[in-house]
Amino acid sequence: MVTDNVKKLLILMVTLLVAHTAQAQLQIEIISGNASALPIAIVPFQWEDASSPPATSVEEIISGDLYRSGLFDPMDTADMLERPVDEESIRFGTWRLLKVDYIVVGSIRTPADGRGHELVYQLFDVHTQERLLSQITTVGPGDLRYGAHRVSDAIYKTLTGVPGAFATRIAYITATGLGEDLRYELVVSDADGFGPQSVVGSPEPLLSPAWSPDGKKLAYVSFEKGNSAIYMQDVATGSRELISGGKGINGAPSFSPDGRNMAMTLSRTGNPEIYVRNIATGRLTQLTQHWAIDTEPVWAPDGKYIYFTSDRGGKPQIYRIPPTGGKAERVTLEGEYNARASIAPDGRRIAVAHGRGNEYRIAIWDIDSERFTVLTPGVLDESPSFAPNGSMVLYATREGTRGVLSAVSADGSVRQRLILSEGDVREPAWSPVIR
Repeated sequence: MVTDNVKKLLILMVTLLVAHTAQAQLQIEIISGNASALPIAIVPFQWEDASSPPATSVEEIISGDLYRSGLFDPMDTADMLERPVDEESIRFGTWRLLKVDYIVVGSIRTPADGRGHELVYQLFDVHTQERLLSQITTVGPGDLRYGAHRVSDAIYKTLTGVPGAFATRIAYITATGLGEDLRYELVVSDADGFGPQSVVGSPEPLLSPAWSPDGKKLAYVSFEKGNSAIYMQDVATGSRELISGGKGINGAPSFSPDGRNMAMTLSRTGNPEIYVRNIATGRLTQLTQHWAIDTEPVWAPDGKYIYFTSDRGGKPQIYRIPPTGGKAERVTLEGEYNARASIAPDGRRIAVAHGRGNEYRIAIWDIDSERFTVLTPGVLDESPSFAPNGSMVLYATREGTRGVLSAVSADGSVRQRLILSEGDVREPAWSPVIR
């Protein structure tokens, strides 16, 4: 069993869940949007495929993706006066009258080998009549929704210059039941909340999910054997490996950018310190040695630093240290409490849980300007996780007695809420782009 002392030491890493349900689908609700969102029409794709059309159409998925980004205002299909399927059938004057800036037309057909689907589509600027994008996206059987997300990614990149993050997944923790019936689940779903799947379940807490760089594995902390232990699990096959299960704390796993190493917090010497484990050989390297609590390590995208939370200055702040060891350097220079760092893909911004008094909000620390931008208005916001394109931050918060996930744009202008039909959800982790 976990001792009282270990529980106290875990206070920076652990938020136990109050539970009800695990695998209900996340419903996404836009809380605030962008007043200057671009009007775009995703015309229904012509179905030329040998199989039967799905219940949810491709254009619905693409429109939903773009709408949730907060940057686009997709036209309702019912308001479309015409439904062109190719460039020759577009009457641009009609769409200008409808005040649409961009239009997407396309079709879905069976590939030459007879397997899967081909999404053939084009994107046009309505005002200049210029074709901005013309592509064919091929996906396997059963992957039509994934193909639609890839189309959304391509449209988003073409119009914003930033890679899309719709063809990604999110991992999160839920719990069901009460008392002796309490059961925790590590769940993975599409970024739009569709298709939740339980990766692992346990009557004991599950914590700190972290994706491998290829999006094929998850590391997480489990208390299923009484003490905390770090596991690495293949999402597709369910096979898993015990990474660290020694006495004391085994927590906060984080993969290196090349996937060869894992940073973690261990208390094998009696105090929580940052270690790096070579995944193939099992070799451990201790990076920190301090009387304070050092925890929540996360790698910089270029692999040059490991950022972590430490209270060595009196209160939790973000520090960094080279993965080969050396002197730790304080990074966040403002605020009473800064913890649970998530590093943007550009390596220049850090999302943190930023505390003042009894309020905890998500903020971004700009490393170059050394300034904070507070993004959220909540009082108990935590566990930020950057999208792989850096445009959004996913985080956990509470509404009354319920735990929910929310997402906010990196400039704070767009906010959305991801709610289970019932129950709590916590500890989100946004995957890399799935190839």
